[in-house]
Amino acid sequence: MSSYIIEGGRRLEGNVNISGSKNASLPIMAASVLNGGITKLYNVPPIRDTQMMIEILKELGCKVKRTNKKIEIDSSNINKFSISENLMREMRSSVILAGAILGKYRKATFTYPGGCDIGTRPIDLHLKSFEKLGIKINENYGNIICDCDKIIGTKIDLDFPSVGATENIILASCLADGTTIINNAAREPEIIDLQEFLNKMGAKVRGAGTDIIEIQGVKKLKDVSYNIMPDRIETGTFLCAGAITGGNVKVMNVVPSHIVPVISKLEEANCKINVGKDYIELNAPKKLKSIDIKTMPYPGFPTDMQSIFVALLSTAKGTSIVVENIFENRYKYVQELSRMGARITVEGKTAIIKGTKKITGTNVKATDLRGGAAMIIEALVAKGVTRIEEIKYILRGYCNIDEKLRKIGAKIYKQD
Repeated sequence: MSSYIIEGGRRLEGNVNISGSKNASLPIMAASVLNGGITKLYNVPPIRDTQMMIEILKELGCKVKRTNKKIEIDSSNINKFSISENLMREMRSSVILAGAILGKYRKATFTYPGGCDIGTRPIDLHLKSFEKLGIKINENYGNIICDCDKIIGTKIDLDFPSVGATENIILASCLADGTTIINNAAREPEIIDLQEFLNKMGAKVRGAGTDIIEIQGVKKLKDVSYNIMPDRIETGTFLCAGAITGGNVKVMNVVPSHIVPVISKLEEANCKINVGKDYIELNAPKKLKSIDIKTMPYPGFPTDMQSIFVALLSTAKGTSIVVENIFENRYKYVQELSRMGARITVEGKTAIIKGTKKITGTNVKATDLRGGAAMIIEALVAKGVTRIEEIKYILRGYCNIDEKLRKIGAKIYKQD
C-alpha cells in the first residue's frame, strides 16, 4: 500500500498551478453519453476518480482515448445500459451516469453507490426526481432498474439543494419532451460548468448558479470540445497549506469568485490575501487567529473544506468552533489528527478545536479524501516525520499533490 512520508516544519513559498476540477469533470464526462458522438475534454485531472469514470464509460461501450492534454470520448456505440456493482461501489459520483443513460436510452440499471464513508448520502432525491419525469423504478436484489417509454418535462421541487440530484435531473431532461424546472436547485460552480458544457453541445439549459434551473428538451445533441473549470477545493487546500506553515503561496489558474467564503475565513484568521483575475496570493502571519465556521450549501462555506480548516485551526491561537451541517459522519479523521497532538473535541455535528504548538509526526491513516488532505496539512507543521497510509483516498481527488507541495518547499514523498 502506498504512503506519503512528510517531514514537517518547512515554510511553503512559491506558485502552484491548480488542476481541473474533479467535481466538474465527473458529471461532464457522464454527459458525453448524451450526444452519441465525439466529446473532447481538456483540463480533466488525471486522478483516480476520473480514471474510474473512464473505466465505466468503456464498460458501457464508449471508446476513450486519454493523452496528457485531453480525453476524447466516442459514445456512438454504447451497447450496455447497466453499471456494474463493483464500479458503482468504488465511486459515489458514478450515480450521475444514471441520468445520462436514462436521458439518452430511456433505461438504466445500477446499484447504490460507494466512495468515501462520510455519511449516508442517500440517493432518494435522485430516484424521486426520476419518477417525476415519468421513469418507472424497481428494486431487485439491490439493483435499481429504471425504464420508460419517454421522459416528460415537469416541475421538480428538491427537499435539499443536492448537487448530485440537480445534475442527474439536468442530464435526464436534456433530451426530454417538454420543459423541466428544478426548484431549490444546487448553485455550485460545477453546475454552471455542466450547463455551459451541455449548451455548447446543443442543449437548452438556463438558470445554473441560481436556485431555479430550466431545461428545455431538444431532439439531439452534437459533438463538442470543452475546457473544464479549475478545482476550487484544491485551490483552498493549497492556500491552507501556505497558511499553516506561515508561508507565502500564490495559486494560479483559478477562479477566485468560486471560493469567496474560504478567502473570507483565511482573512479572518489574519492571513493577507491578494486576489487577481486568475490567481490568489496568500501571506500568512506568524500565528493564525482562531475562527468559527459553519458549513452550508453553496454559496456558503464548503463542506469539502471543513476537515482542512480543522487541521489548519489546530495550530491557531485560541479556540475555534466548526459546525458541519451537510454530512453527519465527516469527523472520522479527527481521531487521526488527535494522534498527532491536535486538541479536538467532537460533540454531534460540532468540533471544538483548541490551538496547540505541540503537533508531532506519527503514523496515521487517511479515512476519506478530504480527511486525508487534512492530515497532509497537519503534517506540514508537525515536529518530525509523519507517515500517512491509505492514500488511495487522497489520490481520488488530488493530482500530484506531493509533487506540487515539493515545488513550494515541502519535504514530502510517496512510498509504494
